Amino acid sequence: MSSTHREVILGIGGGIAAYKSADLLRRLQDQGFKITVVPTPASLNFVGAATWEALSGRPVTTQVWERVDEVRHVNLASLADFFIIAPATADLIARLAMGRADDLLTNLVLASNVPKMLVPAMHPAMWSNPATVENVETLRSRGFLVVEPEVGRLTGSDVGKGRFPDTQTIISKFLDFSTRREDLKDKNIVVTAGGTREAIDPVRYIGNRSSGKQGVAVARAAQARGANVTLIAANIPAAQTQGLNVINVESADEVSQALDSYFDECDILVMAAAIADARPATRNGQKIKKKFFTTIELVNNPDLLAGLAAKKKGQVLIGFAAETSDLLASAHAKLVAKDLDLIYVNDVSEGAIFGADETEGTIILKNGTQIEVTKKSKDTLANLLLDYALEQLG
Repeated sequence: MSSTHREVILGIGGGIAAYKSADLLRRLQDQGFKITVVPTPASLNFVGAATWEALSGRPVTTQVWERVDEVRHVNLASLADFFIIAPATADLIARLAMGRADDLLTNLVLASNVPKMLVPAMHPAMWSNPATVENVETLRSRGFLVVEPEVGRLTGSDVGKGRFPDTQTIISKFLDFSTRREDLKDKNIVVTAGGTREAIDPVRYIGNRSSGKQGVAVARAAQARGANVTLIAANIPAAQTQGLNVINVESADEVSQALDSYFDECDILVMAAAIADARPATRNGQKIKKKFFTTIELVNNPDLLAGLAAKKKGQVLIGFAAETSDLLASAHAKLVAKDLDLIYVNDVSEGAIFGADETEGTIILKNGTQIEVTKKSKDTLANLLLDYALEQLG
């Protein structure tokens, strides 16, 4: 890695948004980064090599077979401190997920282990296609930061999610990404995520609408920042948690057992899981016939956070509050009652936030400070929460 940590490979995918990366290159240079542009062959249909050479002041090649004497797929990889691939098309994302090496850019990605950020841009139908969704999850599991595309006007009259973000948004995310590396090194962080299921019988259960996305985002952000992360995942598909150290659980009792095993050694606990407030008093071993399925006797589940707070020894505890009314008052009361260091509260009226990629709400610190969080990706919130947790650690 270069001594100044300012060398960036800017990969350009073959989409119409390629022209917007010319401004991105200039703004990165304004920040003091040195840029080598590596376009895919398809991208040259939109912006030619001469443009990238003129803007970067460096030679541009797209294939391994160009400038063979320089062994560019090895030399450029060793030079880079960071990768930004913008735009990242559906095809390029698929090739990266498969580990293909069929042009210079994909060779470089395989030959380098530095942090990599992808900025997807494509038609909404392509972004939401299950193949793309799975490929994005795969790359995230390998440590790629994948920026969520924006909603807006695309080529022609189409409108939807897939638009290339504005330059300042990309720059902000990249600066955040590139300067936070390793600030959680050697910290032990435990994250709970998902929603518990309390069995009624072998078929039915009491559950909730938590998708686990926010907790997984926190776990990935902490891992990217150098932490030793344990994710206690309640009923989250394995595809979403690839690449993480995962303890799979189902019920509140299983979450409690996992926390008992890991809490004492952790520095930060992020309690993002939605723990069921109650469970059936008894679990039927056989499916209850419909005609008898009329009432369920419930008992309260223990308050896991309050129990952990009572025995904490310097750990920072982060809680979440999903409310539909009196948001700030309810969250502050929860923060005090459970002796939390900070809490994030959002409005979940009519199912808002659950399963979404974005969130908005308020962070409340132990000293009463409130930080409004306007609509942001859950990845962005994850890093904000970790920033404040670090402050609490001192």
